[in-house]
Amino acid sequence: MIASPRAARPATSRKMLGGLLLLALLGACSHTTPTAVAQEPGADTACVLDGMLLQDFPGPKGQIVYAEGKPDFFCDLMELFTTLRTPEQKRAVAGAYVQDMGKTDWAHPKGNWIPAKTAFFVIGSKLHGSMGPTLGAFSSAEDANKFIQQNGGKLLRFEQVTPEMADLSGGVMHDSGMSH
Repeated sequence: MIASPRAARPATSRKMLGGLLLLALLGACSHTTPTAVAQEPGADTACVLDGMLLQDFPGPKGQIVYAEGKPDFFCDLMELFTTLRTPEQKRAVAGAYVQDMGKTDWAHPKGNWIPAKTAFFVIGSKLHGSMGPTLGAFSSAEDANKFIQQNGGKLLRFEQVTPEMADLSGGVMHDSGMSH
């Protein structure tokens, strides 16, 4: 028995319509998720929380890029995590970035931005950032472990960093020798 071309058309039309609908839905999804890109701070870029110039302090810096595309910079990863982990944080975050300390100098970090969610973090090392004790960030566990051997500390992943760990009670802003 030979199928007539007319009988095959409705099934083909339904498949084409389903395919077009799927493409339309996928296209709509891609427009709703902004692509965040880390930005390099300039010489006059200040921390959003305390106004300190990023380039004036050692240790890894952080940034949050919001859905509207504007980044907020942090002179210390403790400040970054404090902001990310507070319940008051309601702005849509498109991406959070940290500097890879396995590829940049602790005393004068430049560039080497990596997504915070994929980084390996070291807490409790002997090295400090602008706010005192801070987290180090690394793109590889190997670099993080090498850092721990030289400077002490404990290896953590992004989801393991708790609000309690991101303690801002020390550092430059809380130095009793400074006038407020």
